[in-house]
Amino acid sequence: MESTLDFAKVKRVLESLLFVTRNPLTLEELERLTEVDQQTLGSALAELDAEYNGNRGLKVLKVANGYLFGTTEENAEYVDRLSHLKIETTLTPQSLETLAIIAYRQPVTKPELELIRGVYCDGVLETLIGKGLIAEQGRSNQVGRPILYGTTEEFLKHFGLKDLNDLPPLPAEMAAQESLFKTALHE
Repeated sequence: MESTLDFAKVKRVLESLLFVTRNPLTLEELERLTEVDQQTLGSALAELDAEYNGNRGLKVLKVANGYLFGTTEENAEYVDRLSHLKIETTLTPQSLETLAIIAYRQPVTKPELELIRGVYCDGVLETLIGKGLIAEQGRSNQVGRPILYGTTEEFLKHFGLKDLNDLPPLPAEMAAQESLFKTALHE
């Protein structure tokens, strides 16, 4: 395989590929991607490894018969901190609907939520708890003592509310409430 890339360019291309990949790239995959022979790739990888070894925060790792960039041991603690940061994401319509019911009727139990929504809520509740938008507020005195759920400070921050009194008022009629929820969920 005749390459049109000079050796310095091969190293720069490898550096980019190893930086963005989530899975180790084998020599065969690198050869297909770069159109550079495996011997040249091996030499370029060896040079990259020598350049990065001890001089930077990254290093070339050979894992599962392939290559990728990884952090050095001395920086692993900092990378671990970053990987455990909460990442804000959007909420699904199911999550928003459940969250709205909890916000307006709190404290509320899972059976009450399921009765209102007409579907099981286990996954949605896990998601909302995981995002810190709701939390357990104790136990109900009903049979089985189900958990009571309510919103959190994070809920208020997320939606820019000073307190629960800032929630828009619900219409008194149930049909109007359903219409409001459907409009809010773009149904």
